[in-house]
Amino acid sequence: MSRACELTGKAVLYGNNVSHANNKSRRRYLPNLCNVTLMSDAMGQSYRLRITAHALRSVEHRGGLDAFLAKSSDNELSQRARLLKRQVAKKLAEAAA
Repeated sequence: MSRACELTGKAVLYGNNVSHANNKSRRRYLPNLCNVTLMSDAMGQSYRLRITAHALRSVEHRGGLDAFLAKSSDNELSQRARLLKRQVAKKLAEAAA
């Protein structure tokens, strides 16, 4: 399981710990990943995703999982999230017709 957000694509960054004596040692900055269950209104079921706390706030701000997926670009989504986005779009198109 990778240390990357399934919705925003945020992943591990690398940098230095710098001491008072200016000694540098390598370190990793890990994203704040949370295992959450989000409800899709269009599909009528819930999905377990591993996303960052920042992405969870963005999902709530945009009005839910369906709205977030509709507004996000495919290149930052994981393979699972892209599949879910296509399913949601298909379901919404069926409901509109």
